[in-house]
Amino acid sequence: MSDGLVVGADGLARCAWAGSTADYLVYHDEEWGLPVHGESALFERFTLEAFQSGLSWLTILRKRDGFRAAFSGFGADEVAAFDDSDRARLMADVAIVRNSRKIDAAIGNARVVVTLRDSGGLDALVWSFAPATHTPPCVLGDVRATSPESVALAARLKREGLVFVGPTTAYAAMQACGLVDDHLAGCHRSSVRTPA
Repeated sequence: MSDGLVVGADGLARCAWAGSTADYLVYHDEEWGLPVHGESALFERFTLEAFQSGLSWLTILRKRDGFRAAFSGFGADEVAAFDDSDRARLMADVAIVRNSRKIDAAIGNARVVVTLRDSGGLDALVWSFAPATHTPPCVLGDVRATSPESVALAARLKREGLVFVGPTTAYAAMQACGLVDDHLAGCHRSSVRTPA
């Protein structure tokens, strides 16, 4: 196989990271890189990417149901209404990552997401930064951590008042939400096919 790909027991070529655990395989095949729309879905993805900062994505993925329960299904109105008792509840919740700065960021970001509705909403804002063209990586070394669009998106989100949304976090969210296709060429999920 080419650099960065593995072939699963089902005979399908995948990005190598998908072959390390069953959790990653399902996430890779059924979610990562597919277009995500809707306020709650995007709020969830950006929140989880922020919580992932400094941790393994697998940690976040395995706690995802806990995050969904703790953060009211990522309904922005509900999270925006969280108070000190909710913050204390979250800090005691072993089903999530208990980081006070990230919890505060999620609550504050929910409040911003609610205000964004007046200017078209989170969905329209995020998708306005989808690149007009994007060349998926051919090999692992081609995978980037940021892009001009993720730098611009992060700057815009910060201007709106969101936190924990730097260019790397923004790019990871763009990959996860299908704004860019970063499945390696030859991966069964990539839009780029390699010759047989």
